[in-house]
Amino acid sequence: MDYNKIGIEAMQKGDFEKAAEAFTKAIDENSGDAVPYINFANLLSAVGELERALAFYDKAISLNENAGAAFYGAGNVYVIKEDYLKAKDMFEKAYRTGLENSDLFFMLGTSLLKLDQPKLAMPYLQRATELNEADAEARFQYGLCLANEGILDEAIAQFSKVTEYNPSHADAYYNLGVAYAYQEKREQALAMLNQALELQPDHLLSIRVKQLLEQA
Repeated sequence: MDYNKIGIEAMQKGDFEKAAEAFTKAIDENSGDAVPYINFANLLSAVGELERALAFYDKAISLNENAGAAFYGAGNVYVIKEDYLKAKDMFEKAYRTGLENSDLFFMLGTSLLKLDQPKLAMPYLQRATELNEADAEARFQYGLCLANEGILDEAIAQFSKVTEYNPSHADAYYNLGVAYAYQEKREQALAMLNQALELQPDHLLSIRVKQLLEQA
């Protein structure tokens, strides 16, 4: 029997007890395989047993130093623990094993943002949007990096795409408003701020910037 498959299916159904039993059997059946340890670690992470999850990821890595999924999973645990330096290190190691998907680049980019390194985060967030064009949050964070560097035309392009994928993204409209304001495009800025406030009437930043523009 494929206990890994049984465990994953049980996890997807929310039957964590059955999943744990299946992954335990998978480990007993082949203790030298990293995969069931990764699966069990994913389960432990999902139920909030973070330290045990890290121990299982470590075991998987000891069995296969190229287990990108183990490094990625450990990185996610460190994000939950708000240890962004260790998270960044884990995501970088996952990347070096050859793992390459939009989620990895997004998590690596956001970890760097948490470490106040937007310049380093920018290419990873850009790559995340290239691999998954519909990832509005990755695109939004990429837009913030661009705006932070004063690359306003490209930032506006990214925020605009965010609103296409997620028309209810008030923060994207707010940042469009700010970007247009910096470009001295008052009417466009006000239109974007009004849209942000229509979506979220208590959006305090939009209220403040709108007041400043109206008083100018």
